Parts: sequence; C-alpha cells; structure tokens
Amino acid sequence: MIDSLKKYAKPFHSIEDLDPLIEAIGDAKYVLLGESSHGTSEFYTLRADLTKRLIQEKNFSFIAVEGDWPACQSINRYIKGLSRSNQQIREVLESFNRWPTWMWANKEIMDLIDWLKEINLKTNRPEKVGFYGLDVYSLWESLDEIIGFLSKMNSPELEAAKKAFACFEPHNRKNESYAVAAGYLSEDCMKEALELLSTIQKNKWKFEDDQESSLNMEVNALVTAHAEDYYRTMVKSDADSWNIRDRHMVDALNSIINFYGENAKVIIWEHNTHVGDARATDMKDEGMVNVGQLVREQFGEDEVFIVGFGTYEGTVIASTEWGGNEEIMNVPSAQTGSWEYLMHQGGPMNQYLLFNDQNRHEFSTTVGHRAIGVVYHPEYEQFGNYVPSNMGKRYDGFIFVDRTNALHPLILEHVFI
Repeated sequence: MIDSLKKYAKPFHSIEDLDPLIEAIGDAKYVLLGESSHGTSEFYTLRADLTKRLIQEKNFSFIAVEGDWPACQSINRYIKGLSRSNQQIREVLESFNRWPTWMWANKEIMDLIDWLKEINLKTNRPEKVGFYGLDVYSLWESLDEIIGFLSKMNSPELEAAKKAFACFEPHNRKNESYAVAAGYLSEDCMKEALELLSTIQKNKWKFEDDQESSLNMEVNALVTAHAEDYYRTMVKSDADSWNIRDRHMVDALNSIINFYGENAKVIIWEHNTHVGDARATDMKDEGMVNVGQLVREQFGEDEVFIVGFGTYEGTVIASTEWGGNEEIMNVPSAQTGSWEYLMHQGGPMNQYLLFNDQNRHEFSTTVGHRAIGVVYHPEYEQFGNYVPSNMGKRYDGFIFVDRTNALHPLILEHVFI
C-alpha cells in the first residue's frame, strides 16, 4: 500500500494545487468534507478554501455542518442580511454557547463567514448561499424557537408546541434527566413530540416568508421529535442512538434541499466518522449507518463525492472529559500500520489522493484510520481512536496534512447544557 500511495498520492502546498480534486468532483451535487478531529486548524481552513472554490466555480447552494440548527441559523441570517445591519461576527458566534463551543466559535471560521456575507451581497445568484446545522442536540433551543415564533403569530399550532414543552419542562433542560426518565421509566414525551412535528409539517405553508420561517419551523420540529428519540434511546443502545442522529441529519438535509429546489448543490462539513461511508468500516458489523452511506444510497454514488481528512501528528483542541475545559493536546505519531502512518511513510508531506475505478482495489486492505473526538486522551489513543476502514470504498478522495496545529477558539462564556 505504501508503494501505491507513492504512485497515486500527490503533494500540495496551496489550494491551487488541489485543482485535480475540484476537477474530480465534476458535476456531483453532494460534496462531503470530513475531518479526523473537531479541533484541527488546517481541516477548517482547507475545507473553507475548497468551499469557496465550489461556490464560485461550481455554483454550490449551501453549506450544511455538524452543528445545532438554531445556532447555525445565526450565521445563516447574518450572511444573508436577515439579521440587524450592525451585528458583528463575534456576536453571531456567541450563539454557539453549548459545549463544545470551539467547534464553531473559532477564528478559522470567521474568514469564511465574512466571505459568504460578501459574496451574497455582490453576486446576482437567484438564491443566496446558506449555512445550516444538521445535528440533533438542540432539543430545548428548538422548542424555544418554535414557541417563540408561534406566539408572535398567535398561531393555533401553539397549543401543540406548549403541550410538548410542558412534557419536557420537568427535566429542567437536562438531557440526561430526560434520557433516564424516558429510557428506563417509560416517562417519555414521544407522543407530544411527534404530534408537534406532524402539526408543523401539515401547516408549514402558513409560515412561508422572506425570513425562511417555514424551513426554520420544519427543521426545529424535526429536531424536537428526533432528539426525543435520541435521548430516550441513548441509555440503552449506542448503535441505535447513533443511527437516529445520522438519519436525522439526512432528514434535515432533505428539508433544506426541498427548500432550495431540485437543482440545489450541497457542501457538507462533518467528522470523518459521519461522512466516510459506514459500509467500508466495522460500523457495518454493529448495524450502524452514517450520513455518507445514507447520502450515497439516496442520491447515487455518481452524485456524491466524499473527501476524508487526516494527519500524522501535531496538536489539537480537545478536552479530557465531557463538558470540561478545552486544552491544546499533542497528537502523537500515528499508530504503526494505520492509514496515517502509511501516508507518512509514503512521503512526510501534505498530500491528496483521489480514489477511482483504476486504483480503489489497491487501497482495499482494511487498516486503522484515526478518529479524534471532542473528548480525547492521547496516551490511550491506540485503544480506541482507530476505525478499521477500507479506504478505497470509504472515500472518493483524501487530504493528508502531515503535521497539523490546534484550532483557535474564541473565548466565550461556556454554557454547559
């Protein structure tokens, strides 16, 4: 495999060197850009540079990320000129106040937001470029958004929203409290959440305006129903709750695509574990699916292009415990025999690799592929941070940064929810 990497992997020094990657994407309408950690500077800047090119050169419609819908709406409204005119970027990013805040409240993302706002102002595109969050975690914030909007409208649908809120309210916005009550004591709010979703979906036409309120209401209702399912399930099965989360992200994606129309072209930013096709990993043995697999199955592999990202060593922003303070940690040299180790042995430099029908079979041997989460213990990395993967089937392309640096978080007041 090292010989194959020396043959097919190409060095890069700038975004212009990635022209063959842009060319390989071709007419694909769904481009998924991964990352092997949520705290690496180069993954954010490279994805931002690729995103700019895809929007400018291939007319992509919106970006969808592994983030909460309500918080990402603050970015979407800002870049589309839907928020107040004197709002500053830092104020926008303060919406990301749920741990881990650094995933989106960071200096690397600020340049892309500025650029998106500028291109929306200067171009004559029929639809402005959007920025949306696909994740499932914002149960309470999404309920707040629904009730706030329906209250302003004095809408008859408000009754269903209040009924759902009343059911969740005793848990005092604590996900773990609801998870235990629903998962072990059968004291759940499934009926109320599904009734709210049904009500919103049937009546979303009432909310259509130039503020994207119909889409906003629909996805917030999806979040409410699917987050209820996620938290109720998570105490019993990691695999089932994972599937609920990734299927929700695809449902949310489909809502946005329907809003933009059948010609919409999508750039998705998520961790490699979400975008790299699960069928090419040991996740398949556990009955787990992910966004990359589901998108390929729904739209066809010719319409989808998945790019993984990885590194040999460096530094990363992460925490030693859930809800803990972020810190800069050293990323040790990749485990011997892993994908990242092999790429480094092929050449200790920044490289990109395109998988195609001619070479996929040369990368079909299952190898460990590093995945770093927001909770990370470098000293124990060899025991759980490598996902057995058939790289040729998992991705359509791969970007390797030999030595990476930690992300630069903005200093915000943390709110642990």
